[in-house]
Amino acid sequence: MDIILEKGLSAQSRTTVTAANTAATMGSGDLGVFATPSMVALMEHAAMTAVAAALPEGSSTVGAEMNVTHIKPSGLGAEIVATAVLTGVEGRKLTFNVGARDAEGMIGEGIHIRYAVDRRRFMEKVGK
Repeated sequence: MDIILEKGLSAQSRTTVTAANTAATMGSGDLGVFATPSMVALMEHAAMTAVAAALPEGSSTVGAEMNVTHIKPSGLGAEIVATAVLTGVEGRKLTFNVGARDAEGMIGEGIHIRYAVDRRRFMEKVGK
């Protein structure tokens, strides 16, 4: 699969902190604050979206590595915006700088790696 993607591709994903995405509900803690797994999923969604339109037909990306720091809590009702910027392309390996913010500033940041895959072949490997 030939992947030709331009560094700098970016996207944002947004959510609002509700009871459904808190640490207490997700099981990653016992407080009613935005859960780290929810922040990671939002960052992954931004990264996936950043390159989706530029991929060859029949392709997708899958997350392989996430190295993030969750810097500060966000309470119920806070709007969270995650941003992903493509910073590296090595064959099928895609590296993104990711970050998440609420109205008060940065709440998390890090590096995310995804791989471009052929959808059909990927799903055949997992037996679906």
